[in-house]
Amino acid sequence: MTYEEFNAFCRDLPATTYVVQWGGSHVWKVGGKVFAIGGWANGEAAFTFKVSHLSYEILKEQPGLRPAPYLASRGLKWIQHFARPGLGDRELRDYIRQSHVIVSQGLSKKRRRELGLATPAMVKGEQSRG
Repeated sequence: MTYEEFNAFCRDLPATTYVVQWGGSHVWKVGGKVFAIGGWANGEAAFTFKVSHLSYEILKEQPGLRPAPYLASRGLKWIQHFARPGLGDRELRDYIRQSHVIVSQGLSKKRRRELGLATPAMVKGEQSRG
């Protein structure tokens, strides 16, 4: 995945905002909270995203993946895809999408409504009983 493809994918997720910060990194947020970062590695493109505890335990030992610098050292469950083989583009998009959901679910109900985001129950595939 290139940074252009990364940015296009993140832009298409609901209620996202984009900023360049931290030394030129492509930072994507939902509700003002970071869910994905493109940058922070020398050489190949690097992508950083939040994961569940289980995914963190599985991914942190995979070739081309590592606990995200700065974030994981503070006890946060973030993974960085920084080299090959890492994740394929489809898997990377899936983890970035999951990161968006994880971060969105951490927002208040009021903030999720303001942003037009689904409730956690709807994310799991249940129908709204409006």
